[in-house]
Formats: sequence, C-alpha cells, structure tokens
Amino acid sequence: MSHGNHFTYRPARDELAYTFGGRIPVAHVHSGDVFTVHTEDCFGGRVRGPADLPSQVCAMPYLNPVSGPFFVEDAEPGDTLAVHIASIEPARDWGVSATFPYFGALTSTPHTATLQPPLDERVWMYDIDRAAGIVRYRATASEHTVDLPLDPMIGTIGVAPAAMEARATIVPDYYGGNLDTPELRAGTTLYLGVNVHGALLALGDGHARQGQGEACGVGVEIATVTTLAVEVIKGGLSTAWPRLETNTALMSIGCARPLEDAYRMAHHDLTAWTVELCGLDNLDAYQLISQAGRAPIGNVCDPNYTVLAAIDKALLPQPRAAYEDAHTRLRNLVGSKR
Repeated sequence: MSHGNHFTYRPARDELAYTFGGRIPVAHVHSGDVFTVHTEDCFGGRVRGPADLPSQVCAMPYLNPVSGPFFVEDAEPGDTLAVHIASIEPARDWGVSATFPYFGALTSTPHTATLQPPLDERVWMYDIDRAAGIVRYRATASEHTVDLPLDPMIGTIGVAPAAMEARATIVPDYYGGNLDTPELRAGTTLYLGVNVHGALLALGDGHARQGQGEACGVGVEIATVTTLAVEVIKGGLSTAWPRLETNTALMSIGCARPLEDAYRMAHHDLTAWTVELCGLDNLDAYQLISQAGRAPIGNVCDPNYTVLAAIDKALLPQPRAAYEDAHTRLRNLVGSKR
C-alpha cells in the first residue's frame, strides 16, 4: 500500500450514475490512494425549496445518484476492499427532506399495500451551519425550530454486484449500496467483498444527519465533498456482507426484508467475525453479543431494510486486528482522529 496518489473527481450532471454495476469507470485508483469525490444529493440537486415537490422535479429512475464508479487496480473477486472515510463536508449551506406518496415506513407502499390514501407530499428545508456544527429543523405547520447536531454521513456506497448484475442505487445488499446508516461517518472504515475485476466503487446520497431507521425514507439530504482512502486486501478473508470498523467498535451489516432477517444476517456475521478475530467459542461469542451488543437500524424504507450488529472492541479478548489492521493504516494515512 504505497501508491499515495491524491486527486479530486467532480462529475457533471450527465456523468452521475444510477446503478451499481453496468457502468464504465470514471477513474482508476490504487491501494493507498486518497481521493476526494463530489457527490450530489438524492434528488440530484433539483429540490431547492418548498415548492419543488420531488414527484414534479424528479423522475424515476433518476433518483439517488452516485459518483463513480472508480476502478481499483489489482482488486479481484474474492478480495476485500477497505474504504476509509476521511472526511465528509456539506457542499452547500442547506439540506432538504421530504415526504412523498407511497414511500417511507409509515405509509402504504407497493410492498405493503393498504387502502389508506398516500401521505401528503411536503418538503422541509434545513439550514446548515458548518462552523457551528448545526442542522436547523423548522416545522412547516408551526413556528417550532430546533438545532440538531451536524453529523454528516454517506448514505449510498458500494461496489459492483456479482454475476454481471446492475442494481439500482436505491437498493442496499451484500455489495453495499443504499445502506443509509449514520455509522458511515468520517473516521469509519467500510469493508466490502469484491465481486468483479476492479471492484467498481461508487458513492453518493450524503446526509447532514439522519435518525436511526430513516423513518420517512429521506434524511437531511445534501451534496458533499467526501475524501476517501482505499486498500485492496487480497483473498483469504471472506467478506460476504458489508462490515464497518471504527476506533472503538466492529459492526456487521445485514440487508433484507423482513427486518428480522436483516437483523439475523447482521448478528450471524458479527458472531462469526468475533469468533474469527478473538478465538471465542461460537456460543460464547453469541452470548457476549446478546448481552453487550447494539443493533442500530439503518433504514426501514428502501427495497431492502438495513440493520447493523455492533460490539465494542474493549469487550473482546485481545482481538486480532481485522483485515490485517487496514483501519489503522488508512486512518494514519489520512490523519483521521475519530
């Protein structure tokens, strides 16, 4: 991991991608490269005020654009791609959220069809004060306002799926995609199994912040300037589902419907990962995670739901460094402190 190039990629509107897989790479990167990517919000920047209803200014399937894909040299199927998020900066001083018909956790949807009428379509605008670290909520039907902590995250990041598939960017699955978890913030390393030559990494859908579960289906959507570092970890370390590592925790991600299956996938993977790293007996690991683990919910509104299983490193018996200590190497490369 010695390449060390640093470049910036800023796509034109017609260069944004709407699938994982099926796209020609926009640039080539190597292990050890640090690069900065400009991303657009989930509406492609088209919702800029309360009158810009998403159903009128956006069109399917042109929602949830990503920047990329980036061809990662030497990445082959069976490898793992480590992606460290060095920083996420809002690109504008505002963000946007919305409700719109037949989308979100508390409405009739095509998956859960009911006779109730759709929710009203409505747009909320948020002021973002980067210096103060504030995201300002304003109610639309009263004078209530509240300042919330700015906690930028990347909602959608992944690699190309296997078997020559192209998957819409709104879908989360084993290759990553629209994971919509606030845990994908600066200082976190994401591990993704490589399915195709070059991995084909892409990202977008930044949020200034998002509650666990993303109940209405829309975070505080922002364009971002995001800096990443990547490393290819050669075969022998199976990564069937996305995994996250921070300075203090290990996390596994499951994506499925119903929600309980996503929960099971995440906890099955974290149990196996804990056994692998720490040498604990399988049931001992299961017991520890049962009593001390956390289960942050990513989303309950996308085509698949996302659940995480998390355990603090301090609770594990002298764990072996995950993925040959890629998190520490990449963190040191970019100077992450979180």
